[in-house]
Amino acid sequence: MPSVFIVEDDRDTREMLARFLELEGFEVREAANGQLALQSLREDATACVILLDLMMPVMNGWQFRKAQATDPSLSRIPVVVVTAAGGRDQIPAIDADAWLSKPVDFDRLLATIDPLCHRTTEEP
Repeated sequence: MPSVFIVEDDRDTREMLARFLELEGFEVREAANGQLALQSLREDATACVILLDLMMPVMNGWQFRKAQATDPSLSRIPVVVVTAAGGRDQIPAIDADAWLSKPVDFDRLLATIDPLCHRTTEEP
């Protein structure tokens, strides 16, 4: 079962994303900030993708991404930025595999993460 790691400080958003992804057949792990995410991922780096909020307390998305990218055991995990901070061209540079705006469109979320998790979806 593919595993998605959600790094999001807003509990309601985190829980909503987790419930949706679980219903779609993903295993979900969560952290409320970048520091907690790094600790958890260093213990178990099995996630096929990280959904990363940018604006969080303790360690924000930019700080997390910098630390993740320099850690050989974590740098291979694709990152999808999920943010309400505006369009990609309005946000200070962060290296990510994909970008999604909040509120999240669930069809677009699946279309974005399925290829990163090497998951195929069947057309109805």
